[in-house]
Amino acid sequence: MLMQAERELVAEYGRRMSADRLSTGTSGNLSVYDPERGLMAISPSGMAYSAIRPEDVVVTDLNANIVEGERRPSSEWALHTEFYRCKPDARAVAHTHSVFCTTFAVLGLPLRAVHYVIGDAHTDEIPCAPYETYGTPELARAAAQTCGAGRAVLLANHGLVACGGSMEEAYGLACNLEFVAELQYRAMCIGTPNVLSREQMAQVLEKFRTYGQPR
Repeated sequence: MLMQAERELVAEYGRRMSADRLSTGTSGNLSVYDPERGLMAISPSGMAYSAIRPEDVVVTDLNANIVEGERRPSSEWALHTEFYRCKPDARAVAHTHSVFCTTFAVLGLPLRAVHYVIGDAHTDEIPCAPYETYGTPELARAAAQTCGAGRAVLLANHGLVACGGSMEEAYGLACNLEFVAELQYRAMCIGTPNVLSREQMAQVLEKFRTYGQPR
């Protein structure tokens, strides 16, 4: 099976995404990219993640031409391919509809540095892209352009897109940003959150460069 390991990852993390309530039903989508082959393994459209097997995951090129698989690829395939084109170090994309991130997307507000873990996105703020219809090239372009140099962006009245050097990184970032969004929401319910300054976050971002185990 072509891209077997990548397809297994998409199926596995799809189940996690549902279990962790980052998306409900058939919403949200995941992909893994192999730049050497120019191929992407992406979750199928409209299938419950509990039912997705590795062979249901679709292999396409960056123009959504199906290379292997019997299913239709996610309707948001353009969102994924645009991030791979714009971010050469991206190897996985996680698009979620998690409650707190989507709440700020509905408000059209960014996620702020209310907790230093936002630095996992290589930035101190997660901006919100303007609304575009789901599954369109316009949405894909707006998301990538608004994201800038960071690794994540909110989609107005829609959800979150996060990318990383692996599925583990992209999914972990989506989890961290849902944590930040919940903290920001809860703090705003009580008062005005204390937001870390650019200088404070610059120190965090520098420390994150050597965080974890060497590769």
